[in-house]
Amino acid sequence: MNVMSSVMRGAHRLRCADLPLLSNFLSPPFLRCPVWSSAPPLTHLPTRKFAVKQVRGQKKDQKKLKAAKQEVEIRQGMTAAALAAAMNKDFDHVLEALLNTAVDLDSLEPDSVLEEKWIKEVVTRSGMKFRWAKLSESREKPNKDVGRRPPADPLRRSQIVSTEAGGITQHIGAFLVQLPTGEKITFLDTPGHAAFSSMRARGANATDIVILVVAADDGVMTQTVESIRHAKKAEVPIIVAVNKCDRPQADPARVKRELLAHGVICEELGGDVQAVHVSALKGENLSALTEATVALAEVLELKAEPGGAVEGLIIESRTDRGRGPVTTAIVQRGTLRRGCVLVAGRCWAKVRFLFDENGCAVMEAGPGAAVEVVGWKELPSAGELILEVESEQRAREVVEWRSHEEERQKLQEEHSAIQLKQQRHLEEYQRQRDELAHLSWRQRKAALYRANKTRFSMRPSEHAQSDELRLPLVIKGDVDGSVEAVLNILEGYDAQHQCQLEVVHFGVGDVSENDVNMAEAFGGSIYGFNVKASRSVQNLAAKKGVALHLHTIIYKLMEQLREELSSKLPPCVSETVIGEASVLATFDVSVGKKKVLVAGCRVQKGSLDRRLKFRLIRGRDALWEGSLSTLKQHKDDVQTVKTGMECGLSADAVVDFRPGDVIVCYEEKEVMQVTSWDPGF
Repeated sequence: MNVMSSVMRGAHRLRCADLPLLSNFLSPPFLRCPVWSSAPPLTHLPTRKFAVKQVRGQKKDQKKLKAAKQEVEIRQGMTAAALAAAMNKDFDHVLEALLNTAVDLDSLEPDSVLEEKWIKEVVTRSGMKFRWAKLSESREKPNKDVGRRPPADPLRRSQIVSTEAGGITQHIGAFLVQLPTGEKITFLDTPGHAAFSSMRARGANATDIVILVVAADDGVMTQTVESIRHAKKAEVPIIVAVNKCDRPQADPARVKRELLAHGVICEELGGDVQAVHVSALKGENLSALTEATVALAEVLELKAEPGGAVEGLIIESRTDRGRGPVTTAIVQRGTLRRGCVLVAGRCWAKVRFLFDENGCAVMEAGPGAAVEVVGWKELPSAGELILEVESEQRAREVVEWRSHEEERQKLQEEHSAIQLKQQRHLEEYQRQRDELAHLSWRQRKAALYRANKTRFSMRPSEHAQSDELRLPLVIKGDVDGSVEAVLNILEGYDAQHQCQLEVVHFGVGDVSENDVNMAEAFGGSIYGFNVKASRSVQNLAAKKGVALHLHTIIYKLMEQLREELSSKLPPCVSETVIGEASVLATFDVSVGKKKVLVAGCRVQKGSLDRRLKFRLIRGRDALWEGSLSTLKQHKDDVQTVKTGMECGLSADAVVDFRPGDVIVCYEEKEVMQVTSWDPGF
């Protein structure tokens, strides 16, 4: 009763939240507790209550902390180490959680990929909950890209003409021609060399009319057929210009017949394609070509759209030492002015200067004009579409979005490749498991160790070492299209079995010291097309032993590359037959205490030279190769025996000569191998 009364007297000091605690004090075990047989002073009761409440608060915090750690974020294809990190545990904890399961713990490594059911099993056995990982909100970006304006019917594109040039033109040239009648035509001069297929494709896509220049003496070439294909794919009409008609061997009629086989039917043969005979060297009949172009433009009703946001196409790009990134662009819609904000691919620009084909500054460029644009933050690639946006902020948003999308697609491709590799690894692992299923786990471990002993014993550095021949390359070009052309040719390299060819770096601009350092690091060579190297760069390359090859003609660059690839190959042994002899009879000759078999022969072809090598052929089989110990004619030792003469010879080894055998005398020489790669020109 004393205890009860004491508690009740102190009850007025307790809050409602303490009522459950008070019930504990009133329970029978509490009453039977000998410690409370003598009633404690009332002044001690609140202190004890406060202490109990503080302990309860600590327990609540621990429970909250424990509850926060119970949920684990999981995803497909998690490794054991990743799962342990997500659970805030170590790798041993995962092993312990997988005890007494079907998982082979002996082969489980931190980087081993776990199946979905075992990931869930580990989390569940650890007393935690799992939830599937979701794409973070930071990656779920709204689409902020910019697109082309809808076409303004019935307007069409601007009047731009692409000429398929021959000779050794190696760049896209753009120039404006104003006719006496006032019409203006922009010509894109695309190279006709086989190496510049991408440039011709860009030229066809950017133009309204394609002028196909075909030499009257050479006829239709491979690149001519390719240009026809580009024009048809772009749905662009064609005008045929038969060039070099001033040469004696010119045959324009043959050119038209050859074009007929490729779907280009000239008007003389009942088609609708105009064909104009010209001579670019003498300037003959060029006015007729321009008149034909204007007439076709009028028939097609080609009109320009100078208003609205600018749209265009980058036909070439380069880095200028004084002006930075510079692009040559064709304006297709709108009017390009200084101060316009442009986006092309993952690059943007605020136009600082515009230059025409003569290098003169202009304030604006309308549809159909070809201008150089200065003001790019980075160098865009040739072939990119130019779109005008309203502000620099908008341009940054577009570039950021496009970069994000490109990175996302790249990660998705890498993820697919990783999944495929993991699937193959699991299939191989399962196959090995099935083969060793009848063994105990100790026997399996020993068998796997023996099977992979060599791989396990090798260091990573030893894996990297290889006896394969390789040639790393650093490629530099004056413009983006030149680099693209070189890389396209190298993509067709098919002599990897002889020498590995790999491009470790490529870029636009002159050769720099960084290029030399990179080539030295990889043990490679530098190839530059239409670029220069300063004296200091040349000295640095010579000091570090880096091969520096600079060319202005692409087929000479490829010839140099083929020579270097061939020089990497080991020499091969070339065999040249000097003579043949037939065995007429055999007989034994005593030399000291032993008998030597001698073959009596008649030389049928060429001559026999004792200093060279010989081969014994019986039927279709070669029975012996080696040297002669003696070669005699009329009992005299001789060095050579010519055609039609008889001789006796013996080998430097035991050889069973028989009548009817053929003895071949041949010479071996080491010759340099030549790479089997053919660039195609």
